[in-house]
Amino acid sequence: MVSVLTVAGVVVAVFVGFNIGGSSTGVAFGPAVGSRLLRKATAAALFVGFGFLGAWTVGRNVIATMSSSIVPATQFTPAASVAVLFFTGASLLISNLYGVPASTSMTAVGAIVGLGLASNTLNQALMFTIVSAWIIAPLISLGIGIVVGRYIYPYLDRYVAFTKFDLHFIQLDRSGTIPRLYLNPNATRQDILGSLSVVVIGCYMAFSAGASNAANAVAPLVGEGGSLAVNQGVLLAVGAFGLGSFTIARRTLETVGDDITELPILASLIVSIVGGTVITILSYLGIPASLAVSTTSAIIGLGWGRASRAATLVEFATPEREHPDLEVSTGALVTSRAEDMPASPTIGDIARHEEPAEKPEELPDVPDVGTEGPADLDQRSLFDSTAAKRIVTMWVLTPSLAVVASYPVFVFLL
Repeated sequence: MVSVLTVAGVVVAVFVGFNIGGSSTGVAFGPAVGSRLLRKATAAALFVGFGFLGAWTVGRNVIATMSSSIVPATQFTPAASVAVLFFTGASLLISNLYGVPASTSMTAVGAIVGLGLASNTLNQALMFTIVSAWIIAPLISLGIGIVVGRYIYPYLDRYVAFTKFDLHFIQLDRSGTIPRLYLNPNATRQDILGSLSVVVIGCYMAFSAGASNAANAVAPLVGEGGSLAVNQGVLLAVGAFGLGSFTIARRTLETVGDDITELPILASLIVSIVGGTVITILSYLGIPASLAVSTTSAIIGLGWGRASRAATLVEFATPEREHPDLEVSTGALVTSRAEDMPASPTIGDIARHEEPAEKPEELPDVPDVGTEGPADLDQRSLFDSTAAKRIVTMWVLTPSLAVVASYPVFVFLL
């Protein structure tokens, strides 16, 4: 019976890792593939390589926390391990059904908390630290996004170019005896620098995803009470990531533009850096946290910060009737797009095969905060308070449901 449950645990772990690899590859390398900087197979290979690097180095700290620190490792019997992994896999299904980036890490921890409560072995002090990090990390990402969007983003957008190539960035010449690689002849020096930035940040996101997500797939199977050593668990998780990256991720890479249509490539890189850095630091500290939550918080903050440029901080604190020229909708300042400086190309432009507007030869100066509406923004890019409430609700609800649903299961099993 134990061997059957062990095999079942490995199968469920592979299923969880398979889905993580499929979804995370699109998030990390969607901009690079959509811009024709990388082919899908190359993106999958890079994700597996850097995901392995993140899991093997920083990720083992998170595995140690989830496999033996929240509850003793001996509590992870084969049956309990299968149950925890089942609830982790269920979180992926919930997030897909509701279109919300629910946290796999938070749900996995929620299931482990249910085990700890049922066995009366929960490390309450550690859980207080983890929950505190879950609150602080999104707020940090949100705050950085607001500051960058309000004060820095327009200047970056003015000088940083991202080109959509008709052909792939790196070409292969097969005309000679020995095939040789060469760069797309339409690429300028600025294009090369921007393109390398997109790829490098994609690799960084893959590193962060591996560091934070390896534990979600294998932590219950690792440790004293588990059937795998840490190194074996890392290899199993990354192998499952790779299976998803080279199969279902191809579809994710094709449709990622439809999921974040109005997010400019420059903005996607900024939120990737912010979210990835926050999660890498937490993973180094051994705290399981959500890359999706931190990244989405940065997106919300960046959008609100960009929208808020149309008014000074004093005007925000002033009653609306004193500024009738400012229209407020759903808690965000709505402005019309200026005609003299088009926005950076969005991932949606690339997904729909639309050509982004060309920038004029002479770019106007970036308007000061509070003088004009931002030139790179329309209503679809603003902070949507309704969507934000739905996302935050799911972040709280999903791990809470994992605790409530797993507790009676573990009471029965124990």
